[in-house]
Formats: sequence, C-alpha cells, structure tokens
Amino acid sequence: MRIKGLIVVGFLVGSLAGFAQDFTMESITSYPFPSELSASATGSRIAVALNEQGKRNIYVANGPEFELKKRTAFDLDEGLELSCIRLSADGKWIVFVRGGDYGAFDETIPRNPSSSPASPKVQVMSLPFEGGQPTVLDEGTEPVIDPSGRFVLYEKNGALWESPIDGSSKPVRKFFTKGSVSQYSYEPGGKRILFVVNRRTHSFIGIYTDSIQPIQWIAPAVARDVSPRWSPDGKRIVFIRRTAAGGRPDSITVRRHQAWSIMVADPATGKAEKIWTAPRTLRGSYPGTQGGPNLHWADQDRIVFVSFMDGWPHLYSIPAKGGEAMLLTKGNYMLEHIRLSPDRKWLVAAANTGPEKDDLHRRHLVKIPVDKPTVEVLTPGKGIEALPVITGDQQHIAFISATAQRPGIVAVMPFTGGKANHIGASEIPSEFPVSKLVEPKSVSFKASDGVLVHGQLFEPPGNKEAKKPAVVFIHGGPQRQMLLGWHYGDYYSNTYALNQYLASQGFVVLSVNYRLGIGYGYEFQYPPNWGSYGASEYLDVKAAGDWLAKQSFVDPARIGTYGGSYGGYLVALALGRDSKLFKAGVDIHGVHTNREDYPSLDGEQAPDAAYAKKIIWQSSPVSWVKQWTSPVLFIHGDDDGNVPFFETADLVRRFEQAGKQYESLVIPDETHHWMRYHNQLIVNKAVAEFLSQHLLKK
Repeated sequence: MRIKGLIVVGFLVGSLAGFAQDFTMESITSYPFPSELSASATGSRIAVALNEQGKRNIYVANGPEFELKKRTAFDLDEGLELSCIRLSADGKWIVFVRGGDYGAFDETIPRNPSSSPASPKVQVMSLPFEGGQPTVLDEGTEPVIDPSGRFVLYEKNGALWESPIDGSSKPVRKFFTKGSVSQYSYEPGGKRILFVVNRRTHSFIGIYTDSIQPIQWIAPAVARDVSPRWSPDGKRIVFIRRTAAGGRPDSITVRRHQAWSIMVADPATGKAEKIWTAPRTLRGSYPGTQGGPNLHWADQDRIVFVSFMDGWPHLYSIPAKGGEAMLLTKGNYMLEHIRLSPDRKWLVAAANTGPEKDDLHRRHLVKIPVDKPTVEVLTPGKGIEALPVITGDQQHIAFISATAQRPGIVAVMPFTGGKANHIGASEIPSEFPVSKLVEPKSVSFKASDGVLVHGQLFEPPGNKEAKKPAVVFIHGGPQRQMLLGWHYGDYYSNTYALNQYLASQGFVVLSVNYRLGIGYGYEFQYPPNWGSYGASEYLDVKAAGDWLAKQSFVDPARIGTYGGSYGGYLVALALGRDSKLFKAGVDIHGVHTNREDYPSLDGEQAPDAAYAKKIIWQSSPVSWVKQWTSPVLFIHGDDDGNVPFFETADLVRRFEQAGKQYESLVIPDETHHWMRYHNQLIVNKAVAEFLSQHLLKK
C-alpha cells in the first residue's frame, strides 16, 4: 500500500496510543532547548534563546546570581527561529534575528513552516536587557553591534546596512561595492568597518571609513581572502589567504591539499606579509572544523589558529611578526566552540578529552593559555559541556550542560574552575522522564576494511535474555559526533530523545559514528572513497548492523535503521544494498541522486571524469532500487533549505515506476530542521510507529 502526504499522520499518531509505554513522545521532547548563548563584553550579563516546545524566547541572566528571566513573549509554535543573539558591550541591549532557517545553505530566505497566510520575514530586532517590547530594525541577518552600543550593522541582500539600536531612525546602506559582503566587524573602539566581499571566483578584504573616502582594499590578489581580524589596537589586521577559483580540471575522486596561509596587514598602507603557510599535506589542508581556522589575535602579539597538521584539529600559536607555530594542545582529541578571554590571555573550548577513556565520546570544557602548551580540563566527569562563553568581567564561563538523562541546560561556573551552577535546571518541566531514561554505553567494532568504528548503545530496560528488535541510528551532517549524552545541537538533541523513546519501547538502538564524522582525527573525518565517490562510510553502517546481529540480546531478523539528511542517504543505501540485513527503515530528507556531484561534460574534462560518473552512480541510492525489498518510510518537508525536496520526489517516482511499495510523510512548508514542534512530534511518532509496525510486533 502506498500512503502519501499527510494522510499517514492520523493513522500513525493514533496507533501509538495502544502501546504500553513508560513515557510519551510528548514528555521526552518537552524539554526546553537552549541555543545562541551570548555574553556582553563588559560585566556579567548573558542572554540565551530557549525553545520550549516550539515557543522560542529570549532569556537573560546577570551575575553573580545568574537567575534566568524571560524577556520576550513569542508564545506560539510558529516555527520562527531566534538566532544571532548579540549583547551590546555595556550589556544594555540585546539584538537578535527572528525568522529564517539558521543552518540552511541560504539562511537569508524567509521560511513559513506554520503555513501562515502572512508573508514570512527574516528580521533584525533589538530589545533592552531590562525588558520591554522588541523593536524591528529591518529585514536582514548577522547583526553586529558597534563598540558604543548605539548602532547595529547587518547584512541585507548582500549589502551592509546600519540602524540605530533603538530603531529611532531609518536604516541606511553603509556603502556600495560589487559582490556579497560578509565577515564584517567594527574596529576596536572606532567606526571603521572591516569586511570581506565575495566576487565568486575570488574575494577581497576591505575597510570602509566614511561616505567620502574610497574603500581601502587590503593587499588585493588573485585569491580568496577570508576571516579578517583586527589587532587589539586596530593598527593591524590578520586574515587567511586561500587560492582563487580556476585552473586545469583535477582528479575528482582523489582528495587534494587545500592550500592556505596566514597574512598580517597594515591598514595604513594596505600591504600584507605572509607569516605562516600550511604544510602542503592533506592534514595541512584548510581545516573543516566548527569555526574553520578559528583565527584570534591574542595577548603578547600572538596569533592563535586551528590546524589538522598533526592529525587532529588542534590549537597553535604564532608571533604576529612570524616564526614557528607552537602546538598548544596535544593528544588524540578535537576542540570546537573556541573562545578568547577578554584579556586575550586564555582560550576556552569544548573538547572530547578528559581523565576517562569514554571522554572521547563526550564534550568537556578546557582552558588553555595562548602562549603555553598547557590544557586544563575544567569539567571532568560523565557530563556533556559545550558552547562556552566568557563573561565580560572574566569571572565566569556560561555554557550548555547535559548528561545521559538530563537534556542541555544553561550553566555557569567560575572562570578559574569549580562547581557549576545549573541555572537552567528549573526550566525542565515536571513531566520530563529523567528517572526513566537509559544511559547509553560506548561500543566499538571494525568495518570490513579494518576501520575502527564507535557508537553508543541504548539497551531497553527489562528482560536481558530475550532477543529484541534493534535499530541502527545514522546521524546527519556528516561532520557530527553523537555523544554519550544529550547533544548540544537541536536536531541531534531531538534524535537522542527519539533513541531514548525507542529504547523505552523495547528496541536496542545503536547510534553509529561513521567515518566522515568529527571527533576521531583527520583520517577518520577525511577517508578515501567517501560520499559520492565510493560511499566508504557505508561500510561502517553495515558493520553496525552486522555487530548487532551477532549480539545474544538482538534478534537478527528484526534489525532496522533510521536517519536524516546525510543519515537518510545512508539509510537508503542500507535498504538498497542490504535489505536482508536491514528489514525496514525510515529515510528522512535523504540525498538520493548525488546529482550535484556529476562532472560537467562541457569543455575540458577532469582526468577521471568517466570513472567519477560511474562511481557517483553506484554511490547513489537511486541505483539500488531494483535490489531494494525492505519496507521504507520517506519523510520530507517541502521547503527544505539543505536537501531539495526533489531528492525524495525522484526516488519515490522510481519506486512507482518499479511497482515497489513505500510509505511517505510530507510536511508542507517545513524546513530541514522541523522548526515547528507540532511537526517534529508528527515526524518522531511516524518514525517510532513505522519501526514498531515492521520490527517490534513480529
């Protein structure tokens, strides 16, 4: 039977009512999700967005008490995201963006997941820290507040605009330049604006002074110049230089070194000098990490950056005049969410390291001096600590804290270390089933080509001897790492909740961290024959299913899989290639055609173009429809800004042409990230019902 569109919803939701369950999907997803944590440059004020079952609002707190207080009244589940939260330097104003889909490939496109008859907008808003009504400043995104706290700079239609922070007069466009402007900042204590302009094949760094003086271009070259940073005194600029587009076609299926270097420029002359060049190795390539190179101008006139050159994304420090790069962090772990302290003497980050072996699958806060290879783990233990911000007075670190049973909440701890104050704990509703959740276990196994793969195993409570159905959960990204606790990302926090729910229903759930993901070093994150060019990461998914099939507590005839985005791509490969192993699956907005990767047949050809075309086809789920026998549920929102709806429509059409059965759930106007809680519940329940129907009841 083919079930299309929203006709499936009533059946699926209604069927769940008959299950014997310890908690409901509503209760396990009732937690408030914190995001966009921010701090003022002075004092101890912080702000955060809380998503409470689709109602997104801004909360604030001030030290030393740090009591969370609600400052907005957006109390409908409209799917309007709050992002880009900024505090003025003095902490008197909050600026934020409401609307859009932060995380989509084009974040400036308005989205309308509630199907409102009104035209959706992406708006820059301001709000007094002490409270009041939000003021709409303009349509736009990526706001930056000037040092005086009086003006807001933001991007609209590729140009820079500026508005008084209180909305007292109309916004003005700052200047005209060809191309799209981004990565902008005011000079320290001044009004000049440093920015990057992208002109497709290349990019320049410019300085805008006023409406009379011409824009000053900083060492313009045939290159992509990005990530500019002012020195503390505003007299120099550091930036990254990468190669421009063009050149003869190179091999498509072979990974190549991506060159980059660090430049320091004098704004007075516009001239720049190269102070460091990345080694011409694969590990030395431009880092694909959160924040990219994470460039900072630190104390003692040192430049701090991230590189994979020793095999892990580590911090390095180098004098601004050039010299040898000092490795600040050493060991088999990664760092992300890196922050420079107000005095520029310290770096605070989240890292998968600590005194316990399983810390490789967690996040803990670490503190590092900018001039010494010394790493202090501030939050050891079994928790997950991520997304730190440092208060302007440098007395506290605010961050997101979670455990295996407790979802992420806002916490604050002394900058020097010590006990954390979990100020967000009171926001967790009473119906949230903390005591009924399982603690996932770390497991590992080898893929058929010898690669070591890690995962988290959720075992249902009850009879340990009975053979149970099992599910392989495949995360998206793919540059993600699922953890031994609640994730700090909203999409993955929801899937962690869904994994807990499936365990409560009697499923063994294995969340697999396949290659291409972060947290396990360069060779794991950048494997050969990856994605469209061989899908070597699928070997890890297959290994997860095979590992489950060998466990005494798993019924090998009842193993299924589900995942979204890149995880949906791998679910489709699993069901197409190995229907005998994976008996059913849910493919959520997966990529199926790999059509974006096919080489052009016009003009000069890459040396492996013909081979690439063949491999891309074989690595695409659409090429495995004939062998596909397992039941599948396709789920997709049709305003997806990351994976086009066509990817599901095309595969569904191929199923129809082949006379194969499928089920589908389409959410009109929804995005890739289930912006409405109402829609997220529909999707979660559909996943649980479909897997239960095909695996649990046999």
